[in-house]
Amino acid sequence: MLNNVLVCPVCREDLVPAGHALRCANRHTFDVARQGYVGLLTGGMRTGSADTADMVRARVAFLAAGHYAPLARAVAGAVAGCCPPGGTLLDAGAGTGYYLAAALEAVPEAAGLGLDLSKFALRQAGRAHPRATAATWDVWQPLPVRSGTVDVVLNVFAPRNGAEFHRVLKPGGALVVVTPTPRHLSELRGPAGLLTVDEAKEERLRRSLGDRFRPADAQLVEYRVDLGAGDMENLVLMGPSAHHVDPDELRRRIAQLTVPAAVTVSCRVAVYRAL
Repeated sequence: MLNNVLVCPVCREDLVPAGHALRCANRHTFDVARQGYVGLLTGGMRTGSADTADMVRARVAFLAAGHYAPLARAVAGAVAGCCPPGGTLLDAGAGTGYYLAAALEAVPEAAGLGLDLSKFALRQAGRAHPRATAATWDVWQPLPVRSGTVDVVLNVFAPRNGAEFHRVLKPGGALVVVTPTPRHLSELRGPAGLLTVDEAKEERLRRSLGDRFRPADAQLVEYRVDLGAGDMENLVLMGPSAHHVDPDELRRRIAQLTVPAAVTVSCRVAVYRAL
């Protein structure tokens, strides 16, 4: 479904199916794991910041409980407003493919590609949707995608490589970016040890995109959810705060809270058009 989109990360030739692998004309071969994702990372590429198996287990459980379903619907709506039927969607930093799957459901016959560093996350993303392809990749590196072949780039709580996003988009293509506001999960910042949201995050976003994109649309998605102790534990352990908090200490902190607790979900879903 992604013919003429994926390219070999070694020589940039087209990648085509070859049994249980993808192969280019120069016979560079990349295996497809039994969980459905393609291993494109080559020797020497960093994986240290990738989500761990424990982080992915926590994320799968939290998302399955539906706490971020309204956000996923907003993301799907934003993508549907930009991607034509049968178009191509790239999710850079796809994680488990939760938002990619929602977006593909909203765009008939669209094909999706999810890139992420974590093989544990991609074991989920590879099976997230029948029209999704998943592959290991570091989005800070030149993307294994042919220039000018993507209708929409989706970026949810993930690193942003503005130059590469612009390169792979078709002229006038859209970039959909989801970022947390300072109110996001604010009730748990101190008590549960969640990392704070940088007040200058939006300014850093604009700088990362440079003069390659123009703002086209934005919406604030904000609502409250009631979280039990297990939900709060999964929420902290599924994200970057997991690298900084001891699970036993986290459980001790949560045990001191009144549960269920009302927690604010607050995110900005912004659309930018490639210039």
